[in-house]
Amino acid sequence: MSTLEPLVLHEQDARGVVTLTLNRPAAFNALSEAMLEALQAALDRVAADAGARVVVIAAVGKAFCAGHDLKEMRAEPSQAYYERLFDQCGRMMMTIQRLPVPVIARVHGIATAAGCQLVAMCDLAVAVREARFAVSGINVGLFCSTPGVALSRNLSRKAAFEMLVTGEFISADEARAKGLVNRVVDAEALDAEVERLAASIVAKPRAAVAMGKALFYRQLEKPIDAAYDDAVRTMACNMMDASALEGVQAFIDKRKPDWR
Repeated sequence: MSTLEPLVLHEQDARGVVTLTLNRPAAFNALSEAMLEALQAALDRVAADAGARVVVIAAVGKAFCAGHDLKEMRAEPSQAYYERLFDQCGRMMMTIQRLPVPVIARVHGIATAAGCQLVAMCDLAVAVREARFAVSGINVGLFCSTPGVALSRNLSRKAAFEMLVTGEFISADEARAKGLVNRVVDAEALDAEVERLAASIVAKPRAAVAMGKALFYRQLEKPIDAAYDDAVRTMACNMMDASALEGVQAFIDKRKPDWR
C-alpha cells in the first residue's frame, strides 16, 4: 500500500450509508496513532453530516483489526505516553457510541484486543464464519483493561472475564452465542447481510433512531427507576416528532407512512 493512500477510506451512497474502511492491511489494520486519528476524523465527519443514516466499519486485507500497534507502543515506553494513547483510543470508541446513527461492524477476519473492542463498541456486528475474536493482551503480560470495558457490556461477566484472562480465541459462532456479534454468515453472503441490516435501518425515521440510540446507552448505566423515567420522557418526545405522528396515523389509516 502506498503511504499516500488514506488509512481510512470513506464512501457514502445516496441513501446516507457511510462505509469507513480500515486501510492498513500490511499491519493487519492495527490501531496506530495515525489510524486512530484518521478514524476519529472520519467519525467526526459523520457526526456533523445530517445526511448520514448508517455507518459500516469494514477493513481490507486478511484481518479486520489486530488491535493497537505494539511496535509503535514499545518505541516510546512512558506512563504519560501510554495514558495519552489509550485515552485517544477511548475517545474514538466513545464517538462510535455517541453518533446519532447506528454503526455496523463488518468483520471478515480476526479481531483482537482493541480490534475486538472496536467490534464490541459498534451497535451491531456481522461476521463471516471464519472470523475469530480475542482480547489477547494477557498473552504478552498486558491485561486488556480498556477492551474489557466494551466486552463486559456485550457478554456476560464470566464469558468476558474468561476471554480477558485466557487470551484465547473464540469462533464467530461462539461470539454470536455470547452476544458479541448479531449475525454470522458465509463469506460470500457478508455484504448482502450487512446491506440487509443497513436497508432496514435506513427505512426508519432518522430522528426516532437517533433518540432511541442515545436513550438505549444512557439507560443501561442507570438504576431501573431512573432508566424508566428517562425512557418515559424520551418516548413522549419521540411521539411528538412529526415522523412518529405520521407513522401512527399511517398505521391507523392502513397505509405506508410518508417520511419524505
